[in-house]
Amino acid sequence: MKSNSGTIDRSLRVIAGIVLVTLAATGTVGVWGWIGVVPLVTGLVGYCPIYGIFGMSTCSMKKE
Repeated sequence: MKSNSGTIDRSLRVIAGIVLVTLAATGTVGVWGWIGVVPLVTGLVGYCPIYGIFGMSTCSMKKE
């Protein structure tokens, strides 16, 4: 599984995931907040399946 998420993308996903999971755990937003697990995991792993399906990538290009 090749990484297809760049640094900024991954950081934003992790932050959003932590916020949503925290709000769900405290009962602030309700059960739907547990969807924050998805961006949290994809941010930590560095691979987004949706990007893979559409052939997208937010990783920077390596110079040769």
